[in-house]
Amino acid sequence: MEEIRDIDVIKTWALSSTLNFTRYFFKQLYKRKFVVGRHHILIAEALDRVFRGESTRLIINIAPRFGKTELAVKNFIAMGLALNPRAKFIHLSYSDGLARDNSCGVQAIIRDPQYMRLFPATRPTSRNSQKWSTTAGGGLYAVSSAGQVTGFGAGLVDNEETAELSQEIDELNAVNPGTFGGAIVIDDPIKPDDARSELVRNKVNQKFETTIRNRVNSRNTPIIIIMQRLDIDDLCGYLQRIEPEQWEVLSLPALYTDDHGKEQALWPFKMDTEELHKLRDLAPWVFETQYMQNPQPLTGLMYERPFKTYDALPVTRRHVIKAYVDTADTGDDYLCAIIYVETEIGNFILDVYYTNAAMETTEPETARLFTRHGVQRAIIESNNGGRGFARAVEKNCRIIGNNSTAFQWFTQTHNKDVRIFSHSAEVQNLTYFPTGWDKRWPQFWSAIVHFKKEGRNAHDDAPDALTGTVEKRTDKPQQLTAFF
Repeated sequence: MEEIRDIDVIKTWALSSTLNFTRYFFKQLYKRKFVVGRHHILIAEALDRVFRGESTRLIINIAPRFGKTELAVKNFIAMGLALNPRAKFIHLSYSDGLARDNSCGVQAIIRDPQYMRLFPATRPTSRNSQKWSTTAGGGLYAVSSAGQVTGFGAGLVDNEETAELSQEIDELNAVNPGTFGGAIVIDDPIKPDDARSELVRNKVNQKFETTIRNRVNSRNTPIIIIMQRLDIDDLCGYLQRIEPEQWEVLSLPALYTDDHGKEQALWPFKMDTEELHKLRDLAPWVFETQYMQNPQPLTGLMYERPFKTYDALPVTRRHVIKAYVDTADTGDDYLCAIIYVETEIGNFILDVYYTNAAMETTEPETARLFTRHGVQRAIIESNNGGRGFARAVEKNCRIIGNNSTAFQWFTQTHNKDVRIFSHSAEVQNLTYFPTGWDKRWPQFWSAIVHFKKEGRNAHDDAPDALTGTVEKRTDKPQQLTAFF
């Protein structure tokens, strides 16, 4: 009877918080104490809110090797299965190997004799590290978050993996509606060495959109993302940009200022302030991005300040509605048409058409755009088919009854990179975007705010067209070739 009472006391204490559970079973497995830092307490409190159903979208940003996986992946999942043996978990990481290692770590906890003694209803049926179940019907599916892209694998394998992941999400959605039935736990979805690749970042972000978000049919199905920040457009940056109100974000910089204004190390057991200062001096980009959770571009951004925004157009003496169009140079480039009101204060952007669609689509759509906004003067670069595009758009405008827009074309002879760089300050001083422009035109926004002064940029069509809106202001000398 006394032994049963002791088991009940330990069980109650262990399940009272994620931190208690982790400390207890870490000691059981490794025969040493789990060294608790300030960040572990904060992470555990956030995970406890997930268990209670108070948080269903959680981002945790913290430096590497600060104990995040032990607490927020292995012990969180093991505790979830202790609370509900029927719970299902999906675990994603940047490689199959790492995801499976973490899966083995979860199994090590639930196969521990003391765990089995405390939670006899939770029994694994196999040692398969990718997919395993409990006798009650719960379990874990562990797989790579980036598919086969990092290993340059075949598309067929990636498609099979995606289909299986979709099926696992459907099963997770169906577990115990209204109670904690499991979660999707994403730990380090992208490898630091791959984070500079736009291809890999987009692969991870799109996999989240197409496979995870679209299949989670309930806001009650928790999604947890734990990672060090690696880029301004990594998965965390992407999600916080498109839906900031949906995610609870716990950002834990390695150096912080306490209530007395004194600088403190987040976990002195791992890295004290002196060691962190050395890292900051040796590798400032790594320190700021991965340790301070403040991602910075590896090279300087062209537009270093946030752009000015407006909620309503101001009253001005000059008010001319213009359009500047940069047609696509090649099949991979984008057509960029910017509709704006030119005033003596600056240019107020009304609309943006940014697309790599074919001309048969862009020509009539551009005409409709000009007509809808009452464009008075359309300025179109005539390089690479721009003259033909201008004539086609004018023809479409006349067909739909727009006889007001005047069309002008000119040949752009100046170097694009030099133009963008030399006018960057003017562009920032004279351009006003509508509030929320990042969500209204996300591709255009990304192409502008991520454009670098040096290094390879994926596309330059957006900053090129934005530069043109400043170059062709009425208060600047004009060199337009023709008016027709």
